[in-house]
Amino acid sequence: MFTSLMTTRRFAPLFFCQFFAAFGDNFLKTALVFVILFQVSGADSAALITLAGATLIAPFFFLSGLGGELADRFDKAFVAQRIKLVEIGAAVLAVSGFAFHSLIVLFLAVFVFGTLASLFGPIKYGILPDHLKRTELTAANALIEGGTFLAILLGTITAGIAARGESNPIHFAWLMIVTALASWLCSLLIPRTGEAAPNLAINRNILVSTGSLIKQLRADPRLWWGGLVVSWFWLIGALVLSLLPPLVTVNIGAAARR
Repeated sequence: MFTSLMTTRRFAPLFFCQFFAAFGDNFLKTALVFVILFQVSGADSAALITLAGATLIAPFFFLSGLGGELADRFDKAFVAQRIKLVEIGAAVLAVSGFAFHSLIVLFLAVFVFGTLASLFGPIKYGILPDHLKRTELTAANALIEGGTFLAILLGTITAGIAARGESNPIHFAWLMIVTALASWLCSLLIPRTGEAAPNLAINRNILVSTGSLIKQLRADPRLWWGGLVVSWFWLIGALVLSLLPPLVTVNIGAAARR
């Protein structure tokens, strides 16, 4: 099952599109964390590191509902291609932030990446039933999740190497543009799905769309508790990744090996 999915256009382009995107997101966020730790330091470094994690995650709380509406209103493959095209610009913005040593630009790039990821999230799962058989959905979800975790791990490790000691993350930042380009090229190979709800009116009020999504989840206890469990998992993971670097350097006293 896994091998057959990875060799078919119905799934493989989506898998690699998500893989490269997750790598770029976490490379940027983790590189920014290490830049703050070892090149900015100061009493506010711990707060800035926590803010970096929050900047990447915050859009998911407010834009996931809008992302779901876009996925239903328009062709999912079309929306994915446009999101990944904008992501190339976000990668260029991030590289310029490293080049000019600007925390403001880097934080802005992190926020843009988080926004694009939150809009892409409903697509990467919602598109699976459009292209796959019912018996393939479990394996496809497992591959998407496993690939995402692997990309997060590789992005985190690569960023740690890039930003350690006196090394300059700009030497590795080109990877962000390469992965953004790769993600966009993969998105071009995703088969079209058509418009699931062509008459759907997009709610421009993101608070209303998010509230409506939560209301729909609460109407089905299975979906509600499933959503809570998944959200709790990602929340704990984000907190650990945000709090561990300042804990190790400030409280334990570790330093970057040069």
